[in-house]
Amino acid sequence: MTWKERRNVTILLCIAGALFLALLVVFGMIYRQDREAALTGVAAGVLAEDGAPIDPGAYSALRYYNGSATLSFALDEEGNWIWADGPDFPLKDDTVASILKTLSELKFQQVLPATETKETYGLDAPSATLTASSGQSSQTLTFGKTTTDGDSYYMMMNEDESTVYIVADTLVKQMQLPIYDMCALPELPDLSELNLRAITIQGPVPAQEPSGEGEAPEEDPEPAPEPERPTVTLNARRSSGEDKPALWFSGNDNVTASPLLQDLLYDLKAMAVAKCVDYRPSEEALEICGFQSPDAILKVEYAAAGADQTFTLTVGARMPDESGRYVQLDGDTTIYALPSDYADALMTISVSGIRGPAAGDAAQDGGEDAQAVPEEGNNT
Repeated sequence: MTWKERRNVTILLCIAGALFLALLVVFGMIYRQDREAALTGVAAGVLAEDGAPIDPGAYSALRYYNGSATLSFALDEEGNWIWADGPDFPLKDDTVASILKTLSELKFQQVLPATETKETYGLDAPSATLTASSGQSSQTLTFGKTTTDGDSYYMMMNEDESTVYIVADTLVKQMQLPIYDMCALPELPDLSELNLRAITIQGPVPAQEPSGEGEAPEEDPEPAPEPERPTVTLNARRSSGEDKPALWFSGNDNVTASPLLQDLLYDLKAMAVAKCVDYRPSEEALEICGFQSPDAILKVEYAAAGADQTFTLTVGARMPDESGRYVQLDGDTTIYALPSDYADALMTISVSGIRGPAAGDAAQDGGEDAQAVPEEGNNT
């Protein structure tokens, strides 16, 4: 080989070496960018089949298991989200919309090759799962255990066991909301005093005296009629126009200045239920919540849109945490929670009359649980 040939070979080797080094630099930069993107959450998350981010509005069905319950939602013919297990449930769909938005924006904090078993990541017994459908495609996320810091989850996508992702716990937290907390609560009518015409409050059924001892029971006795509930009826009288404050009477007794009446009028104006407790309750649930024999029944006659209307509130038992009462509205069987602040005056009147318990009884029993007999002349 001549010196010219050796020179040419040397030049070619140098060029090849330079190209090889350049390729190493390029591949190193790509690897570094991808790794930094994955670790900082910039890497793409859940994508459509064409690789584009999914529009939250494109989803048509959602089903997830949150560790204790499975909930399914779907779009109805009018494009509204409904609870699949209760299509007529008054769903407030902002939680569904929030979950789908988080899903469409989901970023991977880290992408790991699944070199360990599913048990290592808690994916053998998932803590939560989610499947969202968009047209003909769907995405399924399987969540395992939390990471060491407790702020993120190991996750698998579409049953692909070759890759494990680490994602923030935001989505799993959103899935924890119970279905009854997604209920669109009913708006109560405007029960401001100027709209009120009459108020009737029925108290608890009086306790029946036990039958005499030693008496032989009758054969096939007819069930005894329920004792008549103590009733307070309040009527508004307006002599100077419908838009003026009324004088309130219980029979012929002017009770306008009664503190209990003023508390009741304030409560009626501000009254609102706090949450849904049970939608379409069973007979057992009705009994547990005290509706076999309600503690009080409120009936309000009021004017709205130029017509006379009636609102009925049935009051059951106290809630276990004593934050309020179980109630039902009008003819709806759904059980709601009414905060104690809106029930105290009503319950006191139901057992003690519009004038309240006698001074001795009030000092001894006090408030809502007083069992004093209503004053004569207060009930009609």
